[in-house]
Amino acid sequence: MSLILILGGARSGNSRFAAKLVSTLKGEKTYLATASALDPEMEERIKEHRRKRPKQYKTVEEPLEIERVFKGNGPSKIVLLDCLTLWISNCLLSYKSEDEILARLNSFLSLAKENKACLVIVSNEVGLGIVPEHKLARRFRDIAGLANQLAAKEANEVYWMVAGIPTKIKGEALADG
Repeated sequence: MSLILILGGARSGNSRFAAKLVSTLKGEKTYLATASALDPEMEERIKEHRRKRPKQYKTVEEPLEIERVFKGNGPSKIVLLDCLTLWISNCLLSYKSEDEILARLNSFLSLAKENKACLVIVSNEVGLGIVPEHKLARRFRDIAGLANQLAAKEANEVYWMVAGIPTKIKGEALADG
């Protein structure tokens, strides 16, 4: 398995960079979308993402059971998960515990290994701001931080996105030019 983690803040360009990176890879591609349309604004965002998604990608829209991408009709060898933090949010809203969320992420990464998939994960770095006022927001921040650490530990490459500019922070050095 090859794992590439792309971290950044909201609207940092991490999804766009992930899609561009995946487009350079050869093989069948699956887009694993984790967003849930909980309000009209989010519904519009999802519609916009669907419009922008390359037509040649197989799409799996799954807000909770991300392991499903590796079951059934035979998974693609290239899977783009967009995004890990939305999945964590969905899990928290479904009353999942920190241990359960991290165990499920571990299981997902293990399934990717078993299937010899190239997995590209988009995630948000949410720990750079002030300490959140509310308990649920603090739990989310803490679990997202632990999940990002887990994914980064397993990753072959990690990119940090700021203002649309990717910086490789783990993996072989990029060639000049």
